Amino acid sequence: MKRQSTMRMAVAAFCAAVNFSGAYIALCLKLPVCLDSIGTLLAAALLGPWYGMAAAMGSAFLSGVTSDIYALYFMPAGMITGITAGLLFKTRLFKGRRTAVGTALLTLPGSLVGAVISAFVFGGVTSSGSSILVQLFCRLGCGLVASAFAVQIITDYADRFISAALVLSFLSYLTEEMKMRLRGGHD
Repeated sequence: MKRQSTMRMAVAAFCAAVNFSGAYIALCLKLPVCLDSIGTLLAAALLGPWYGMAAAMGSAFLSGVTSDIYALYFMPAGMITGITAGLLFKTRLFKGRRTAVGTALLTLPGSLVGAVISAFVFGGVTSSGSSILVQLFCRLGCGLVASAFAVQIITDYADRFISAALVLSFLSYLTEEMKMRLRGGHD
């Protein structure tokens, strides 16, 4: 039992590092996507919702204290994404053409939370390259929350679709035995 939990914690820590790396690249390049949920989705798909949430929390904390203070504030959106991903990866929504629908369902809860955080805590201006779009929509007459949500849902969907595609591709190369080992199963 101890070996299983150690393996799961190691996988979750690795996934948090993947998130941190993606987020750092996106931050440095000022990309409109965050790339901070690849590890969250991988942990959720392999280990379940709580580990997806843990990977999101770990990477948000690491990013927040090293490179992007905004990551700490958006931790709840990542946590919701981790839990949602863990639940959705248990369904058939990430098989074939259903992946687009699965990604939409995965994106919605975290985007709602992220838009509220962006609008009310930061006035729509964050470290993301998409902040420019929020301000543009506001200038065009949309409200701040509506602008933040419109941009958030578009950029988050793109981000989650990229992340899900990478995770699904990675998982397709793993045998069932490899997946069991990563989950802390038999030797």
